[in-house]
Amino acid sequence: MSEQLPDRTTAACLNAAVAAPSMHNTQPWRFRFDGLGFDVYADAERALPATDPAGRALHISVGAAVCNLRLALAADGWVSRLERPATAGGPVRVVPVATRDPSSDIEALALAINRRRTNRGPYDDAAVPGALLEALRRAAAGGSSRLVVLDPVRRGAVLAITQAADAWQQTDPRYRRELARWTSERGDRRDGVLAPWFGPRATTAGLPLRDFGLALPRLSREAARFERHPTLVVLHARGDTPEAWLDAGGALQRVLLTATLHGLAVQPMTQALEVAHLRRMLAAPGGVWHPQMILRVGYGGPVEASRRRPLRTFLLHSHRRENPCER
Repeated sequence: MSEQLPDRTTAACLNAAVAAPSMHNTQPWRFRFDGLGFDVYADAERALPATDPAGRALHISVGAAVCNLRLALAADGWVSRLERPATAGGPVRVVPVATRDPSSDIEALALAINRRRTNRGPYDDAAVPGALLEALRRAAAGGSSRLVVLDPVRRGAVLAITQAADAWQQTDPRYRRELARWTSERGDRRDGVLAPWFGPRATTAGLPLRDFGLALPRLSREAARFERHPTLVVLHARGDTPEAWLDAGGALQRVLLTATLHGLAVQPMTQALEVAHLRRMLAAPGGVWHPQMILRVGYGGPVEASRRRPLRTFLLHSHRRENPCER
């Protein structure tokens, strides 16, 4: 890199990275900037061993954070190189290598980073136009990822499997303890899923939404009618390794940002992917494509952004250069 990255760009990239989604809003990332590039680490202390024993969702979250970081770099006019972890548990490295004027598409996606939300509320019964679903498919498309829009038959099967997974998890003491750790009525928490973001209880039969109030049975929550025929899409990765999960995280984030640009609400419905014997039922024939994310997509009302911890709590010390975000 012939030019030093400006401090404002460094801060913008890190703020974009921590705006990425993560299961239960655990925010499982650590970052180091050494003046030459960014190292992005998975934070094992924020893993979910009961819900995500293999670390698949953890890697997807890291991949989404890396995607945001590179988008912020590109929007500021920097081309970056991605270096994959050299060893298990090692960091993903993003290195700015050249400057180039950003395209309007890149600028639009970067601007959508802070507008993206997880919407757990009811969606309208209106169908999502095919052109918008095609835009989501294109956002995910690549040699290592693909997005499949479920037809009514496959949607019914996935909902049934999700319902079975949800019931199975609710009987698992480890799952209930883990959910209790990451949900709260406390208004001062900067991570996890807080009560205002639980969403209402669904009165619509057959829509198995995760009950974030499971560990807070005395919490009063309103009930609401959700859409009868939700639009579901499934993100697959070519392979089922940590490298494939990182790639899926980038594809997922591109899908979420594209949905944001088009005014679509999105909610993960991943219980079926968290129970191993049920996840196998969702795998595509041939053993090449593996399901990594199930999303409910539609038109919903406005929601507030989930909270984030202070940026300094994500940063690892670097001896090469003082990080401007630590000042």
